Amino acid sequence: MDPLGARSPIVDVQTLSCWANGPEAAETGISSEAQPDCSIPSPFPYRKDINNKVVLWKGDVVLLSCTAIVNTSNETLSDKNAISEGIHLHAGPELRDELQKLKGCRTGEAKMTKGFNLAARFIIHTVGPRYNAKYRTAAESSLYSCYRSVLLLAREHSMSSIGLCVINTPKRGYPLEDATNIALRTVRRFLEKHGDTIETVVFAVTDLEEGIYMKLMPLYFPRSLEEERRCLPILPADIGNAEGEPVIAERQIRILDKPGFPQYEDESDDEHLELEYIGTHAFAKMEGDIDKQRRLILQGQMSEAAVHKAHQRNYNRWLCRARADDLSGVASLKALYQTGYDKCGRTVVVIVGRNIPVSLIDPDKALLYFIHIMDHIAAREFVMVYFHTLTSDHNHLDSEFIKKLYDIVDVKYKKNMKAFYFVHPTFRSKMMTWMFTTFSVSGLKDKVHHVETLPQLFALISPEQIDIPPFVLEYDARVNGPYQYLCPSSPDL
Repeated sequence: MDPLGARSPIVDVQTLSCWANGPEAAETGISSEAQPDCSIPSPFPYRKDINNKVVLWKGDVVLLSCTAIVNTSNETLSDKNAISEGIHLHAGPELRDELQKLKGCRTGEAKMTKGFNLAARFIIHTVGPRYNAKYRTAAESSLYSCYRSVLLLAREHSMSSIGLCVINTPKRGYPLEDATNIALRTVRRFLEKHGDTIETVVFAVTDLEEGIYMKLMPLYFPRSLEEERRCLPILPADIGNAEGEPVIAERQIRILDKPGFPQYEDESDDEHLELEYIGTHAFAKMEGDIDKQRRLILQGQMSEAAVHKAHQRNYNRWLCRARADDLSGVASLKALYQTGYDKCGRTVVVIVGRNIPVSLIDPDKALLYFIHIMDHIAAREFVMVYFHTLTSDHNHLDSEFIKKLYDIVDVKYKKNMKAFYFVHPTFRSKMMTWMFTTFSVSGLKDKVHHVETLPQLFALISPEQIDIPPFVLEYDARVNGPYQYLCPSSPDL
């Protein structure tokens, strides 16, 4: 209380009742009619120690006195939603100045500032995804990443208590119940593994959100063995992996009896020997006799299904080796990496030409690393951005190497790669690209688009959704002048 006797609106998290002391599911609307199979263990078993760390509280996260509270914002950290505006109002003008130094935040990431005039010592800022049913998988992964990044940042800075607002704001359109499932299971999995590093997690909710949280929290935080039993039949089909991350079926790895030696029902021993013992070079070992296979195709001795199977078998050999080999040397070049999403919700993969030392790198290792990074990305639609900026003859990949890669990769790569943006092309590179896509891999021609300036690229991919090397930014500013973000021109697509 202040000297005049008025009650302070600030709420100390230590005074809040933990979830373990709340009413059980019978009082919160969960039906006991469904009879679960008692022989099936619950993926979220009753844990009193975890329930003692969790609080469901109806109130404004701004008023919590704890180590840190969470602010949900946009990519420029300037969103004007109810939570963000309340935080700015109470924290004071210093917060806005501090946010400008952060230079934005990518969707799914988290950044931290001081709390300034708030009761909380710190503010963790994160950016939730815009929801589009067509790109639901991307939105689920991004929202999971928001909560996971916030919790990891709290752990990294040894925070004892944290106030979580509902990150999916209404203006971004994420269905509340779906988002709540992701939030609750992510926190549950985090506390299972890192519960010793944090004392209290408060879910700060509004009147609208409270009902959904009361309904779903018993599924992930049952308060007794009986509540655990009653909740088991109504758990969602997707409960995520061991970290709470959404599981994408296409990315699951099949475990074979003999890893590295795929088995096929109609593969004879003779064929296996033929493919395994041709030549000593890695290309020959993993591809088999390509000339013989093509000759058989021309002679009509191999059906389309057999051709597809042989190709898939070859790709699986590369994939097995990619998962087993040490590729840290290639990874350290930072020439290939996944970044955010384009304006159509497709994953963006970046290639930095200047970081590829063609004369020093092992081509086999380069192919293996590409497959290792791209195998799960290519399971859904993606685009590639190639920065040709300031490359020299030592950075130009041989056309035979690219053709070899194109021939080896799985059909999903060719189907799901929707665009290849060639940034800062030269006249020579345009001619080489035209010749290559016209005479070598014609299926790629319509997907290659030359992008002369970064503002053209930003018309397709928001700046905050792509990590651009500093030398590329400097080159574009020097050659093409200051960026015109308000009126970008699109490349000729």
